[in-house]
Amino acid sequence: MSVEIISAAESFLAAAIRMGTPLAIAGLGETYSERCGVLNIGLEGIMLSGAFFSFIAAFLTGSIALGLAAGILGGLLMSMIHAFLSIHLRADQTIAGLALNFLSMGLTSYLFLVVFGRSTQLPECPVVGRIAIPLLSDIPLIGPVLFNQDGFVYFLLFAVAASWFLFYRTDWGLQMHGVGEHPRAADSAGLSVYRTRYFSAAMNGIFGGIAGSYLTLGLLGFFMENLTSGKGYIALVVVILGRRNPMGILLASLLLGSAEALQFRVQTMGSTIPSQVFIMFPYLITVVVMLFSIGKSKDPAALGIPFIRTKRG
Repeated sequence: MSVEIISAAESFLAAAIRMGTPLAIAGLGETYSERCGVLNIGLEGIMLSGAFFSFIAAFLTGSIALGLAAGILGGLLMSMIHAFLSIHLRADQTIAGLALNFLSMGLTSYLFLVVFGRSTQLPECPVVGRIAIPLLSDIPLIGPVLFNQDGFVYFLLFAVAASWFLFYRTDWGLQMHGVGEHPRAADSAGLSVYRTRYFSAAMNGIFGGIAGSYLTLGLLGFFMENLTSGKGYIALVVVILGRRNPMGILLASLLLGSAEALQFRVQTMGSTIPSQVFIMFPYLITVVVMLFSIGKSKDPAALGIPFIRTKRG
């Protein structure tokens, strides 16, 4: 295999991982929520909020750490708004999620306009650098792809392993499963359904905020209106395709990340095909994947159903 082919393969696979990372991180957060019975399609709004507040903090302070902290808080705030509406007020979870997306889109656009005004030049913020792991990064093909990435990618790999262990090897994972499948039985056994669901919503906000922060602090280095461009909805597809299993979510995100990486790769090759065709490519792949996954993912029995403790039967 020639050096040029190996180099091209390394570049493409590394890009696929970076493109899939925000989808996987956000998908993990949504998995926490859905396993407890809370459906939050406001993932787009959570990611957008995380992206905006991480950018603002990093731009004003020059600190990536403070930017990440602000992004997490932004995502957490949006998620807890949804949790309050759907868990405490027992609002329709789908409607609450859509409202969250519209709220985040309008709020971030307005605040961005207030801070920076109307300008043709986008302000920039610092971005994270790659961290090469000694020895491992020197392995041909695998090394540059897996062990010469930024901290967000390494966090994803750790989060996937930790979430898998939590879901399938701990009592807390069994409690989450019980609350998502039979909340009334879980309540009768002495578990707090409300506390468990609020915890899962908080995890969704934290992961979603990190995913949004990666867009500005890891991939782009700037913010603009509607920066996420549907990535929150694609992350929901990742959850379905991955069947709410951390390893499945990782593989599904890599598949869709590969489609996005291929889009940029083909565009840079100077093709005469209109660029709109390539922009559409990741979303087309998402639709095709959804068609093949229909009926193959079993939802938690109580997903999207409000829990009313005083109600019997």
